[in-house]
Amino acid sequence: MTMRLLSLLLFILLLVPSSYAQKKEISDARTNIKKATNLDKAETSMRTLLKDSANRRNIKIYTTLADAVRAQYEALNEKLYLKQSLDTASLFNMLQKMFVAYESLDTIDAMPDEKGRVKTKYREKNAEYLHNYRPNLYNGGLYFIRKNKFSDAFTMMDSYIKCNEQPLFSAKEYAANDSLTRLAGFWNVFCAHKMNDAKKILDYKDLALTNPEYRLSVLYILTETYLNQKDTLNYLKTLKTGFEEDKNTTFFFTRLVDYYNEKNQLDTVSNIIDRALANDNDNKLYLFAKSNVLLNMGKYSECITICDTLLARNDTVPDIYFNAGVSYINMAVLLEKTGDLSKATRNKILGYYKMSRPYMEKYRQLAPDQKERWASSLYNIYLKLNMGKQFEEINTLIKKMRK
Repeated sequence: MTMRLLSLLLFILLLVPSSYAQKKEISDARTNIKKATNLDKAETSMRTLLKDSANRRNIKIYTTLADAVRAQYEALNEKLYLKQSLDTASLFNMLQKMFVAYESLDTIDAMPDEKGRVKTKYREKNAEYLHNYRPNLYNGGLYFIRKNKFSDAFTMMDSYIKCNEQPLFSAKEYAANDSLTRLAGFWNVFCAHKMNDAKKILDYKDLALTNPEYRLSVLYILTETYLNQKDTLNYLKTLKTGFEEDKNTTFFFTRLVDYYNEKNQLDTVSNIIDRALANDNDNKLYLFAKSNVLLNMGKYSECITICDTLLARNDTVPDIYFNAGVSYINMAVLLEKTGDLSKATRNKILGYYKMSRPYMEKYRQLAPDQKERWASSLYNIYLKLNMGKQFEEINTLIKKMRK
């Protein structure tokens, strides 16, 4: 006997026991499934067989695995129906596992034969069976969200959504007919946000943004996501989109204003505020923001007018008093810098300091801890108005601050 023939014989002898053992495992698993016993063992044995690359296209293993998982799910479902003690989480997890098993089976079922033909044997029957349980994937997602198990919730919603693109369900046309898909997309963005998983957020943002009910919530999440990633371009783009779509929500407005204030782009800030006021000209936040930008732009008279408007409504935000008081001081300083020593100019300068005084004293009263902001202003006011007692008191305070 030649060496080549001997090697071939040894190979066959090794293959026969292996093939027999595989068939026996499948047979034992199917027996357990039929008897509804040792179902977890049946599942495990099939998964073990699939670890061997030689078995990766053996459809009998895939059908047995899917049936083993299905039998476990149906057993849990029966417990639920009979109101027996049941771990609800395990029911939903088994459901998701069943969908994955049948989707894997469908992938093998749809492989072309040696002539390139595709003839699915199991697809129609399996799709019809799973179709009845698909809503439970969504319900499972909601269940895990209520339990704050966001990773599990994401997995459930992910399986629900991906049925849309699975060839197994192509006849169902979920993408065109399922109204819950967009809502599931939002829940996945929500869960990914809770998990601090930016990639998952961005994976589902486009779908989630198509849901009109939760679109603004998605934009909130995207704003934080882009900020954390230091993606300034998309951060600003998202803020602008949110502001355009809802000028009544301060979230986008305040962040846009803060961003452009930090960049000292005051004309842009002013434009944003004006557009917000065009939508709601009586909004306290928008008016206060307008007073700030006018102060920073050196438009002191306009700033004072807005501050007085707010104060006439009994708005007690301390910085309203500060903005008006500083505006009067700055107007006085500008006049002083002209070098005009005429009596009329001097009287006008003193008039500005007098008008600043009640605003700054009120600001001190409302914000006593903000010494760095009001102390120097009151120092100049009392000095210019020759108010000795008040000047000494504020001068002493400033010396203590400097120490």
